[in-house]
Amino acid sequence: MIKHSRRDVLKVATAVTTALCARGVAALPAPHVDTAGTGFAGVTPTGAGPAKADPTGEDLAGKWHPFPLTAVRLGPGVFREQAEINARYLDSLTHDRLLHSFRLTAGLTSTATPYGGWEEPTCELRGHFAGGHYLSGLALAAATSANDDFKKRGEEFVAALAECQKKIGTGYLSAFPPDLFEHLAKGQSVWAPFYTYHKVMAGLLDMHTLTGNADALPVAEGMAKWVSSYFTGISAEQRQRMLRTEYGGMNEVLVNLAALTQKDRYLETARLFEQPGFLDPLAERRDELRGLHANTHVPKIIGAARMYEVSGERRYREIAEYFLEEVLTARNYVIGNTSLGEHWSTAPGQLQGTLAWENAECCVAYNLMKLQRLVFGWTGRARWMDEYERALLNCRLGTQDAHGLKQYFFPLGAGYWRAYNSPDESFWCCTGTGAEEFAKLTDSIYFHRGSDLYVNQFIASSLDWKEEGLTLEQVTRFPSEQGTTLKVKSSRAIPRTIHIRIPGWVAGGAQVAINGRPLEAVADPGSYVGVRRAWRAGDTITVQLPMALWSQTLPGDDSIAAVLYGPLVLAADLGAGPAGGAERVIHGRPTAPRDVAPPAALPRVTRSAAERAVPWVELESRADLRFKAAGPEGRRYTLMPLYRIVDQRYSVYWQTQPPTPT
Repeated sequence: MIKHSRRDVLKVATAVTTALCARGVAALPAPHVDTAGTGFAGVTPTGAGPAKADPTGEDLAGKWHPFPLTAVRLGPGVFREQAEINARYLDSLTHDRLLHSFRLTAGLTSTATPYGGWEEPTCELRGHFAGGHYLSGLALAAATSANDDFKKRGEEFVAALAECQKKIGTGYLSAFPPDLFEHLAKGQSVWAPFYTYHKVMAGLLDMHTLTGNADALPVAEGMAKWVSSYFTGISAEQRQRMLRTEYGGMNEVLVNLAALTQKDRYLETARLFEQPGFLDPLAERRDELRGLHANTHVPKIIGAARMYEVSGERRYREIAEYFLEEVLTARNYVIGNTSLGEHWSTAPGQLQGTLAWENAECCVAYNLMKLQRLVFGWTGRARWMDEYERALLNCRLGTQDAHGLKQYFFPLGAGYWRAYNSPDESFWCCTGTGAEEFAKLTDSIYFHRGSDLYVNQFIASSLDWKEEGLTLEQVTRFPSEQGTTLKVKSSRAIPRTIHIRIPGWVAGGAQVAINGRPLEAVADPGSYVGVRRAWRAGDTITVQLPMALWSQTLPGDDSIAAVLYGPLVLAADLGAGPAGGAERVIHGRPTAPRDVAPPAALPRVTRSAAERAVPWVELESRADLRFKAAGPEGRRYTLMPLYRIVDQRYSVYWQTQPPTPT
């Protein structure tokens, strides 16, 4: 585990703190299109080799693949609104201020006023947002919106970074000097230099793959070559000690670079970031996660997943699938996220007593969703898109305010409220992953397998599948509307199958109609229904997905439960939160308000003997998604979808008690 969490480092300082197995990649597959921003993203590279066969006999080319971001556009609704808010935030940032520390490190002149928080010139993580998340955010926003201004801004930024790298002359590129890496090698206190280095490399690859920027790739390759030379002369034992310090997704970005360039040496360098002490127990299906920093370790699993995709080594897949299953079933809260104080602090399945302010670091959800879509790409299982939907609706929507400011923690203790970063004095990791998340909301709506189309998420959007001569418009107000309508146009009158996810939460059975005629049979909840026909212009698929109230208990304490309506986690409105100030907008490096009081007591209600029943909640308005609840002694509560909580204090969980004996 890491020596200090980010939170611990912030407490102790406000200034600068604290056997290689080469395997050829001559036939690497075209990369899985990962548009999450801290990894390989976008179009299939020109000249990519054919898919590599898995030693088990699986054909990696026959998997499920997302569409390029340029093929999908958001339609009217909450998702487009959130993307536009985020775009305005990205547009508000000034290049000279972002580049200040990069230029000084390279020996270039800068008179700009640097940004603060984690980007101030004395912070050891400087550059993670300025040169990494920001660049990925621009690339993603350019691809999802066809906004040439974002592309041009990204190109200007890449040129400025290239100038810094050229001035340094070794391939090294960072907003801090190489001294921090020397501290790492010597075992001295240092925050996370490779974490930041990864973010910059990932931003460059995103600019190359998503916008076609030709200058970004050689800069990223120069950075990778510097990493390889850095490890020269460092023993395996010393390297493993160094890897106890958070290093982000270095293994992932190097695998992605290897897949893009077809160069073995980058895959070899990626393997330098593997930790047998972490991976081996997972390969043996043992949960030894207690005490580990959650967001340090999820990216390592994403790297393992990508290693499986490019090498075909089954062990990496088994690690990723076991890890994901274990975290989601034994360590997750109802919102689709995990962690307390940034760590897995308990034994698996024992989350009682952990509801607090510092729950569910937002970066962790971002990375878990990346992993879910990768694993879906191998299996096509609806379960993974159900989990993705849970996180998207409940712990991603709502974590951005009207000005594009982002949350760090997602408090789950009763009586807490949402708090956000400041506009230019924070720049947390969650500011960065949020800037990427809200720029890529189209990335998992549709997948394809061969000529088959998969509709995974119910989001107003349009798909232009040029290669197959097919366009699809999804018209919906989901989740306010319990279903969706798909309008199909095809220039080729050939049979093809459109698969539609029937979520596991569907109540009473889904209904699907083609041009108004209902299907006689629909797939069970938690699977896909496939409709095969020769589609013509004007064909319409109508899908009804009934929702119902149900409950989910907290792992380790069956007396504590959350309430859901379909995929939506409901929150009790406990009154107005702080009107403003430091309790709502956090300035500087800290990630939580100061002197937060202990959580209030959970609202008390009387439970039913029936499993998952919610007798204490009543649907008041289906159209408005408004609910009410009654507790003992006549206490009444208003409930709403969690993502609609803005200024209120709230509670997600309830303390249930058995009915009074009669």
